Amino acid sequence: MTNTARQQPRVSFNRWGPWALLGVSVVAAAMSARATGMDRTGAVVSVVLVPAAVVLQGCWAWVRRRQPGPSRTGVCLYALRWAIGFVLTWANPFFAFYAVTGYYTAGLDLPRRLVLPGLFLTAVTMSGSEIGGWPPHGLVLWLGFFLVLAVNMGMVSVFTRYAQQEQEHAVVQADTIGELERTNAALQRALDENAALHAQLLVQAREAGVADERRRLAAEIHDTIAQGLTGIIAQLQVVAGAPDLTTARTHLERAAALARHSLGEARRSVHNLAPVELAAAGLPDALRKTVAEWGERTGVRAEFTVTGTVETLHEEVSATLLRIAQEALSNAARHARASRLGLTLSFMGDEVSLDIRDDGTGFDPAAVPVRTRAGGFGLDGMRARAERIAGTLTVESEPGHGTAVSARVPLVRDDQ
Repeated sequence: MTNTARQQPRVSFNRWGPWALLGVSVVAAAMSARATGMDRTGAVVSVVLVPAAVVLQGCWAWVRRRQPGPSRTGVCLYALRWAIGFVLTWANPFFAFYAVTGYYTAGLDLPRRLVLPGLFLTAVTMSGSEIGGWPPHGLVLWLGFFLVLAVNMGMVSVFTRYAQQEQEHAVVQADTIGELERTNAALQRALDENAALHAQLLVQAREAGVADERRRLAAEIHDTIAQGLTGIIAQLQVVAGAPDLTTARTHLERAAALARHSLGEARRSVHNLAPVELAAAGLPDALRKTVAEWGERTGVRAEFTVTGTVETLHEEVSATLLRIAQEALSNAARHARASRLGLTLSFMGDEVSLDIRDDGTGFDPAAVPVRTRAGGFGLDGMRARAERIAGTLTVESEPGHGTAVSARVPLVRDDQ
């Protein structure tokens, strides 16, 4: 039940309760006039003060509408109603039904410092009624009056204390509810911000995925079409300077084979499949074939070696190592002018290592120019491929002393 729901019965009693109790008092006093010994003076006083009480209650209702809560006017009206109730109770004890209203309205109409005195005055009126009416006759009735007054004040103090505690509890509860509402509002704002942040992160992740896929496709195109076209150009250049028809035909056949190979690679790259070499063979066989064809094409003495226990690798690992090997061989063909080249695939427990060494001209790794639109992906492309599967790539080279490229990636076995 809310605080407003609790206050509704109290508001209704403060508005209509005094009228009802005044009516009950008039009826009870009229019916008990002879039994209580109500004389003519008491009847006259009642006839005068009951209408005065009606007028008072009307004025009080008007004042409360204009000025709710404790006020000086409220104090005056409370005191006047107490005086009317006291006199009416003197005339007939049953007018105490009206005088008891002071218990319920003291906290509403009086300032905090006057609540207890107002309750005390009401208790005096009620105690006189409870001993049979005013004034007490004889010592016994006076002692009884003070005893009843003490009991009434004790009960008033207890109930007042309970009422204050309940009011304090209601205030604390209202503050707690307000704090909870503010906390809930802050939580809702945080949830809204988190939802917006989550949506932003999804967009960023989607953009990052698109960018990564573009890089992957660019690298695939470079490793397939670009390298194939480079090989075809090299073969056609040989044809242009061939001394006889047999030599020219041999190199033309190699150019055609490279064209068919590049076309197959391009189609498979578009469908995001493994390289052509891995379609029918494992990584060692694909590397052996690639090295042999490269050596035959370039005229460089090329050797391939496998060390360790051969494992069936996950297709992504195999494709990455094969692409790194192809890029390294392509770089060696264009730049190294080597006479010997060696490629070693090593299975080392939880890692796979790919090492390519040549005895070519070498270079200064720190002085490698930035890749341009006309150039290949080179070392940056190989390094990006290795890092994509949590691997590393290192390059050791020195002008005049050849080049060594080493890629180390986790050994992830094929689950199939």
